Amino acid sequence: MSSHSSLFALGLNHQTAPLAIRERVVFHVERLREALTEIKRGLAREAAILSTCNRTELYVAGEEPAAIAQWLARYHRFEPDGLRPYLYTLPSEQAVRHVFRVASGLDSMVLGEPQILGQLKEAARAAESAGTLGTLLHKLFQRSFAVAKEVRSTTQVGAASVSMAAAAVRLAARIFPSLKDQKVLFIGAGEMIELCATHFAAQGPARMTVANRTLERAEKLARRFGARSMELKSLPGELHEYDIVVSCTASSLPILGKGLVERALRARRHRPIFMVDLAVPRDIEPEAAELDDVFLYSVDDLAQVVSANIDVRRSAVAQAEAIIDTQVGQFMHWMQVREHVPLIRALRGRADAARREELERALRLLARGEEPAKVLESLSQGLVNKLMHAPTQALNETAGEEQRALAETLARLFRLQ
Repeated sequence: MSSHSSLFALGLNHQTAPLAIRERVVFHVERLREALTEIKRGLAREAAILSTCNRTELYVAGEEPAAIAQWLARYHRFEPDGLRPYLYTLPSEQAVRHVFRVASGLDSMVLGEPQILGQLKEAARAAESAGTLGTLLHKLFQRSFAVAKEVRSTTQVGAASVSMAAAAVRLAARIFPSLKDQKVLFIGAGEMIELCATHFAAQGPARMTVANRTLERAEKLARRFGARSMELKSLPGELHEYDIVVSCTASSLPILGKGLVERALRARRHRPIFMVDLAVPRDIEPEAAELDDVFLYSVDDLAQVVSANIDVRRSAVAQAEAIIDTQVGQFMHWMQVREHVPLIRALRGRADAARREELERALRLLARGEEPAKVLESLSQGLVNKLMHAPTQALNETAGEEQRALAETLARLFRLQ
């Protein structure tokens, strides 16, 4: 079994699967370890899982992509073939290129966005702590971080990084003449909310509030932006006060149902609410969008707004791809060399055993008082005979086409041409 054929990436992303499928395939942090352990138990030697709002991908050192695909469907309670239309499987070199592109932000909804690199580092850490990160994946992740760094520092890919957060602010500005009179509510306290709060704060809104399940985290984030904080459970009584709601939590169930939004609209006498749901799975019931005065945008909607700003970075992508090509070549070379190590070790071991045997014989003869020149002659002949025996025998045991091929290989190996 060669390790070379056995690296692959398997998963789905915003290009291959709609949000409704992606949100069912999210691995929540607290269950990541058990999932990795399950894979290691019988399906692969090494594995790592990257799960974000735009993608769920498994990077695996093992032989059975089909078995992993079935496991993924089973794990997330799909029919056995229920995920197949959305999945891609990338074997060795394609997998390496893919990981490098993902790390560099070239495969993201928002070209060049820096968030993904942190998420990849998390994926590597999780695999390491679960004991599923071996030599191959460790090296793959380390190289991908180095490639991403090179792409960021030498190209303009991330320059105009129109993040989801910036897009959310731009959309809000289309609906409200000025954000100075608006009250903004952030639900969640993670990295994405932090980015959004930074962008919205720059517009100087009338009020900003952070709501989170644990008040402590809400307060910590709110302090940075001079915002208020509240617990999630106070939402029903407060929602109607806000013109703009941005939600991104790790909750597996919606936080704002259509009914709750409807009551808030009545209390607002139907002044519009602009809502951005950046969570996967979604925080706001999609049905809320059917209400007249609600403007609800999901991750996928924002991506379209974002894509309008991407031309700036098109030429930078070509540069980035060139960097990645070189690095993929180097990584594949490392994988190939690594594959031959056991063979080379065995070859040298065989030669060394012959050397030791002849040396011991020579030392015995010398101790017996034999003439040194004769002993050396016999030592060197014994060594040549031992080393040449196996290849000569192999050549004599074959015939026809096979013998010609072996003869050519021997001539190359011993540089006899």
